[in-house]
Amino acid sequence: MTSPAEFYETHRDLLDRAIEAAATRDHWSAYPESPSKSVYGEQAAPAGEQAFQALLGKDFPIEVPGATTSVATERSPYGIEMGIRYPKGEPGDLAAAARAATPGWRAVGPHARAGVAAEILRRVNARIFEMAHAVQHTSGQAFVMAFQAGGAHAQDRGLEAVAVALAEQTRIPATATWAKPQRGGDPLRLSKTSTPVGRGVALVIGCNTFPTWNSYPGLFASLVTGNPVIVKPHPGAVLPLAITVQVAREVLTEAGLDPNLVTLAVEERGDGIAATLATHPDVRIVDFTGSSEFGNWLEANARQAVVYTEKAGLNTVVVDSTDDYRGMLRNLAFSLSLYSGQMCTTPQNLLVPAGGIETDAGRKSPAEFGAELAAAVDKLLGDPKRAAGTLGAIVNDGVLARLTEAGSLPGVLHPSAEVADEQFPGATIRTPVIARLDASDEKTYTREWFGPVSFVITTESTGHSLRLFTETVRHHGALTASVYSTSEDVLAAAREAALDAGVHLSQNLTGGVFVNQTAAFSDLHGTGANPAATASLTDPAYVTGRFFTLQSRHHVSEESNA
Repeated sequence: MTSPAEFYETHRDLLDRAIEAAATRDHWSAYPESPSKSVYGEQAAPAGEQAFQALLGKDFPIEVPGATTSVATERSPYGIEMGIRYPKGEPGDLAAAARAATPGWRAVGPHARAGVAAEILRRVNARIFEMAHAVQHTSGQAFVMAFQAGGAHAQDRGLEAVAVALAEQTRIPATATWAKPQRGGDPLRLSKTSTPVGRGVALVIGCNTFPTWNSYPGLFASLVTGNPVIVKPHPGAVLPLAITVQVAREVLTEAGLDPNLVTLAVEERGDGIAATLATHPDVRIVDFTGSSEFGNWLEANARQAVVYTEKAGLNTVVVDSTDDYRGMLRNLAFSLSLYSGQMCTTPQNLLVPAGGIETDAGRKSPAEFGAELAAAVDKLLGDPKRAAGTLGAIVNDGVLARLTEAGSLPGVLHPSAEVADEQFPGATIRTPVIARLDASDEKTYTREWFGPVSFVITTESTGHSLRLFTETVRHHGALTASVYSTSEDVLAAAREAALDAGVHLSQNLTGGVFVNQTAAFSDLHGTGANPAATASLTDPAYVTGRFFTLQSRHHVSEESNA
């Protein structure tokens, strides 16, 4: 057995470095993102694949409080049979087990909790190849992306939440002596203790597309701030979070703690267990990534809890001018194509003035820009192997339906086409749809088309583009925004527009950084300042609502103080 305090001592340097990185915001990563043999060892890749294969068609080895039945709900977008069965517990049993585990977790204190969390992440990282296959075959991400976004980058986001949670809980000293001078007598002396106390049972509701990346911040922020966590995966992406919960329970048990501090809540499709748990009186924290409809419902109905949501939005690009036209087209083509646009950060609306844009290749009209953007997508995806690695697979029928609907719109510049994957003949892979619209077609572009669907929208001017950007994001939300311009005045106006809209802004991205990628410890994800999200990963506000600091005080004599 390893005590929680020993886990903290083991990971003290890592946690100190993570806290420093979150403060300085420079590049730093704790977990290598390259699936190279030189990084993870010769046997890591085949061992990880074998571990994944060994899970298929079997009962997943995990204990769930009160479980009497099991469910198998996953379908791989790559066409392989999953058939993994998970034990299903009842919401009341899960909440009761979580509450019973709380006192011991509170007693170990924030440093030890952070040490346990860091050990969980270490062991998850040791299974990163297995995790990558799990993410690939539940989300449709291509393997390298699953390794990076679902593995190393998710783990970085988890560690970032641990670091911020530890820093915020220790901002107030655990003990202090208070002495108030008295005229003609000894000072009044009090000894005071300050104890961070978790808000209560936390619920993490996972999504289908990024089951680990979007769930780890809430999971680890709640855990380290003293709360037990019920992890409720999307029925289509259970395995990545089941592995995570399995590891967490192993570490908690080894630390002599109740493993029911982290439990798994699965369901048959349509059961609605997320709504039941989210409104349970013992659940005091809810983290959710997914549709605006259910996110809005949670915000309105989970009134006993603090609710952190990441929902839909209209990610927007304002195109004014550029001195690197080919670089801009390459960058946008990749941003639209990566993971088939199934990212909450993928650009949807590209605003182009009717008078065209000045470029180093001459003035380009909206029609010319749209046609050349479509050609850049074709060039990027021209090789089927590279196309499959960039696009991944379509995650569910809803994305396919939107893709088909968008393909029937007038003004299609780039129709969607099927792409074959030699390794997975059953994979569902499609190239993006790009269509031209006018600024008056607001019923179309003010709806979120999650998936590989984007619009080149003609506006009256760049000023009109900026006004439209501000209005649509304020009303409908966005997680990202971009501007391309050679004018400092336009860039300044775009920055002001982004501040008014409450969204992060990228300027003139033409190289190897893309608007739909964010780096842990540096880039904030979401703002909480527009309807797309109620929080930002990972700032102090994301963790401080998960705990209270309670004080105890008593008189002390001068002698005992000495």
